[in-house]
Amino acid sequence: MERKIATAPTLVYPESDGEPMAETGRHVRLLLDMIEMIDWHFRDAPDVHVCGNMFLYYEEGNPRKVISPDVFMVRGVSKKDLRTYKTWEQQPYLDFVLELASPSTYTKDFNEKKMIYEKILRVKEYYIYDPYGEIHPSFIGFRLVDGSYEEIEFVEGRLPSETLGLELGERDGVLRLYDPIKDAWFGPGREHAAEAEARAQHAEEELAKLRAALERLQRSE
Repeated sequence: MERKIATAPTLVYPESDGEPMAETGRHVRLLLDMIEMIDWHFRDAPDVHVCGNMFLYYEEGNPRKVISPDVFMVRGVSKKDLRTYKTWEQQPYLDFVLELASPSTYTKDFNEKKMIYEKILRVKEYYIYDPYGEIHPSFIGFRLVDGSYEEIEFVEGRLPSETLGLELGERDGVLRLYDPIKDAWFGPGREHAAEAEARAQHAEEELAKLRAALERLQRSE
């Protein structure tokens, strides 16, 4: 009788748990906006990876050791698309994480996730923000100092990020990024398009006023 050789089961690292991307439409929009803005900021850096809402596995051989940062940035990883992030295949430590909190998630954000980011993933900077302002504190940041998190102090109402070279703060009640070097806010592409359209509209109105003034001057001569 021929003896069959059993094969070891293949470990599966799921890409999704079937849950929604975020709790509310505001959370989803902000999550996508922050990824877009940070990715745009590092568009010329080939080894800076920006992503979010992705399963991140931090112990090889144990699919239960998983976390899903809302937004994260890591240096030393290319911009190629990743279906999951495995710390034993990519850079094991992250530079920046942002969690968009709510009353149902803040306990996990401030305890379990904070511990994983601080002690295991050694995230250099960890920010928690509640778009609705329903939790307290609704906006806070931590920086890794000698292996432990220290709270980041606000500067003119914004939290400075050393890893991004930018500041995080609210503009018109929405979390946005501020460039202290250029002394300017910047937002997602749709906001830039709207601002450009408004400037073009203003320019057309000013040109129309000049033409009208010139016509009046010519008639009076």
